[in-house]
Amino acid sequence: MLKQIFTWWSGITVGAAFDIKRRSGYVGTDEYGNRYFEERKPSIEGRRRRYVIYKGLAEPSKVPADWHGWLHHTVEEPPTKAPLTRREWETDHRPNMTGTPWATKPKGSLSGGGQRQRASGDYEAWTPDA
Repeated sequence: MLKQIFTWWSGITVGAAFDIKRRSGYVGTDEYGNRYFEERKPSIEGRRRRYVIYKGLAEPSKVPADWHGWLHHTVEEPPTKAPLTRREWETDHRPNMTGTPWATKPKGSLSGGGQRQRASGDYEAWTPDA
């Protein structure tokens, strides 16, 4: 419970949840479990603010392209009402896994042993004693 009161990176705080529930309406949920909301009344600029409540860690790269467009007012209708047309060359959305155990670790990276293969035209490290 203390985590929900004081931290935002692992989920929504109690205060923010109360405020969103009071001022906004539920719009939909994406395939990652993120929930989307829109304020009932327009702001002073004339647009309704839109929110995402992340499932798990607050990681913006978990927002799929169609929901990203709706959040940033690029499209007016949410994907629940007007899904974007998918092209055959488009791939499925994947969140950025950098910094997680599922991140890509190529050969030669520090987490992959730290030794890369020598390449043609490889450099020689400078040493001040040489």
